[in-house]
Amino acid sequence: MINRISCAAMAAVAALVLAGPAAAAEPDLIFRKSTVWKMLTPDDKLATYAIDDPDVEGVACHFTVPERGGVSGMFGLAEEVSDVSLACRQVAPIRFTSKFSQGDVVFRQSRSLFFKRMQIVRGCDTKRNVLVYLVYSDKLIEGSPKNSTSTVPIMPWGGDTPERCENFLK
Repeated sequence: MINRISCAAMAAVAALVLAGPAAAAEPDLIFRKSTVWKMLTPDDKLATYAIDDPDVEGVACHFTVPERGGVSGMFGLAEEVSDVSLACRQVAPIRFTSKFSQGDVVFRQSRSLFFKRMQIVRGCDTKRNVLVYLVYSDKLIEGSPKNSTSTVPIMPWGGDTPERCENFLK
């Protein structure tokens, strides 16, 4: 009995440590497209979501992730694959709401029951005044080299003089 309790406690602590603080609100689902038909359980799908950068007004990112169907997907037990695509764009005048560090987390989402997560992080190319977004998956034991990068040049919008991202780096 003690072993069960200690295993459950360790799993709960690991889940809390891995979750960390939420970087952004829930993403907006744009659409899903079935990729593998399954007769009695949910299909495998590609799902496209949108998020707004919580620290940089005027930047939106869209990402597409595979979502497993079948019995394990139906009950939320499937470990999702690491394939993710990313596109970020300026959608309004860019305004920085706070200072940030290179590689700060913009969005984080669990991709398995315990140990795998997908993250979108942000950096600043100070020479070109461009925001750089990177999406990747990591796992407690073994990470994934699969990733995608998107850039957002900070451009004038409606006559405004664009800010320099380097002025908002910590």
